[in-house]
Amino acid sequence: MSKSKTSFLKHNSVNYLLPFILITACFSLWGFANDITNPMVKAFSKIFRMSVTEGALVQFAFYGGYFAMAFPAAIFIRKFSYKKGIMMGLLLYAIGAFLFFPAKESGSFYPFLVAYFILTCGLSFLETSANPYILTMGPEETSTQRLNLAQSFNPMGSLAGMYVAMNYIQSRIHPMSTAERALLTDAEFVAMRQSDLSILITPYLAIGIVVLVMLVIIGITRMPTNGDKNKEINFFPTIKRIFSVANYRQGVIAQFFYVGVQIMCWTFIIQYGTRIFMAGGMEEQAAEVLSQKYNIAAMIIFCASRFVCTYLLKYINPGKLLRILAIAGAILILCVIFLQNIWGLYSLVAVSACMSLMFPTIYGIALKGMGDDAKFGAAGLIMAILGGSVLPPLQAAIIDMGTIGNAFPAVNASFVLPFICFIVVAWYGAQTYKRSKKSII
Repeated sequence: MSKSKTSFLKHNSVNYLLPFILITACFSLWGFANDITNPMVKAFSKIFRMSVTEGALVQFAFYGGYFAMAFPAAIFIRKFSYKKGIMMGLLLYAIGAFLFFPAKESGSFYPFLVAYFILTCGLSFLETSANPYILTMGPEETSTQRLNLAQSFNPMGSLAGMYVAMNYIQSRIHPMSTAERALLTDAEFVAMRQSDLSILITPYLAIGIVVLVMLVIIGITRMPTNGDKNKEINFFPTIKRIFSVANYRQGVIAQFFYVGVQIMCWTFIIQYGTRIFMAGGMEEQAAEVLSQKYNIAAMIIFCASRFVCTYLLKYINPGKLLRILAIAGAILILCVIFLQNIWGLYSLVAVSACMSLMFPTIYGIALKGMGDDAKFGAAGLIMAILGGSVLPPLQAAIIDMGTIGNAFPAVNASFVLPFICFIVVAWYGAQTYKRSKKSII
């Protein structure tokens, strides 16, 4: 290992390579869960004959779990350890995945929301533990770069989730359109619904087994105890202290809007693409599958861009790079709104290159220098994932309007919400860059 790599993952003669690899693998696991779920908004809408807004309750339950469990997870981690927090997260993840079977047997939509909620309570534990844990695995001056590297493996899991959603769910459920399903008799509808649900739950059951295996591996591996020495909770004084720091407080706001824009762009790329392809005469299911391929292309760009941005952080201030990419993202979203053809879809795919840097960079900037407060600070940033629960249903409600005015497509108009989100992220980048220049002076 070269000297630069040694200093990156080694501190005070302690080598963190194996723990770094294992915890980074967890980043891929929650990436899989996130991006097998985004296409399920459309799938559940079709299977249960619901509107896009009702289908978006999947996102509400999914990201609501992050919000509900973040601070309980932080208290658990403070009382026990980062390792135990990760193990608890993996356990809840597996339980949520296995609950898809009784949900399918019920034949109802709402038990799936319960399963998603429990699964993401596990993801909340994982992210509240793993992100700050990675920050401790080496010198503080390389912590944001280290977190960007670990987060680079998150979209690899996301790609796997998208691939499975496209090839093992969307392409295998019955091709009958939503409108055609509405004409089925009750008995025909129930039979088709249960057949489609059997297809939908299989990947979740499989990932549940994989997660249990990872739980065992981490359980038997010796992990570092950095940041686990202070067991005092002092919940309210700590919360008051961390939110009094402008850099952190603004970071929570920026993270809320960033997660919102990420989920909106990746969830509704399918609706956006489907409208374009159906306007050209393509059938609904074929249009959905083709749109999902564009979604996968967006994730490939996102993944490649994250490695590039991790490298650029060696030379460009994180706040400055965050501001540049957020402005570029906002410009691309304007193209998404006003171009009503394939170029709008290309612009939506290109947005992922701008988003790749944002989550870990906001996270790293906001937690920098927090020391023992990082566990509760991490919880606040994970709670900000609520943006992925609140904003997509608002966008879905706009999409369900069909058209705005006489003929403007509502799906295009709905991307005004992502535009606003990018403006907020650009503001945070500008604020942090300004503060960094003052500290140098």
